[in-house]
Amino acid sequence: LLQGSWGLGFLMSSLAYGLLYEHIGWRGLLILGVLPALAVVWIRIYVKEPKVWVENRRIQREQHKEFKAPLLDIFRPRILSNTLTACLWMASSFVIYYSVYGMFATHLQKDLHLGAAMVAMPIALANLVAFLASGFWGFVADIFGRRWAMIIPAAIGALVTPFYLIPDSYPVVAGAFILQGAFLGAIYGQNPSYLTERFPTEVRATASGFCYHQGAIWAGFTGPVLTYFAAGQPLGFAIPMLIGTSAAAVVFVITLLFSPETKGKELVPQLTLVESAA
Repeated sequence: LLQGSWGLGFLMSSLAYGLLYEHIGWRGLLILGVLPALAVVWIRIYVKEPKVWVENRRIQREQHKEFKAPLLDIFRPRILSNTLTACLWMASSFVIYYSVYGMFATHLQKDLHLGAAMVAMPIALANLVAFLASGFWGFVADIFGRRWAMIIPAAIGALVTPFYLIPDSYPVVAGAFILQGAFLGAIYGQNPSYLTERFPTEVRATASGFCYHQGAIWAGFTGPVLTYFAAGQPLGFAIPMLIGTSAAAVVFVITLLFSPETKGKELVPQLTLVESAA
């Protein structure tokens, strides 16, 4: 639910676009986007550090063994394979995200020539479905494992993709995209748990931050690349989006099949890499 809550933010932004765009334009919408940043003040004051992190710091200080791992430690031979598959998993998931959500509004505007309200409606509802489905797939993760709770919706989502890109019937397109929220829209709920469980204590934060954000960097090319190929297509964005989404979903599934399963793993404050090296 924590990670899936981005869908609620996307839902509200879609509503703002559908209801206010004609009145305040993009500048007004961007000003609205500044307001949620004020929540950082509340978070900084009231949200506490994780208990495992606090206990780890206490142990290090008591033993006078404060430890700071450099970034290069996540590329040590013992965890190199884990780091690389985590990077590929995150990169493919971000490409899926931008191929599905980042370009869909443009597809509706440029290819189907729809107005603000008709563009906003399926995107808003898809994000509501994604939020609800994130809780469901979290339940699946606790029963069958983290990987299968992402592999299953990714595989189903790849099959759903053509149904909102190829047809030109608005009810079919909107309905299929809303359904996609339950699958490719909900594969991100495991990110916090699975990323943190994959790495030992001393590099957990470093590895999670690096693997996550390098994925966002690679996915940043999704928009320009898909737009480049869409310019010469009779169907516009439909085929490039279909190829981008499907290819990234295949990489996503294959990467997870070769990644470690972490269901049931307990996060501990001990420094496992340092202890084993000693």
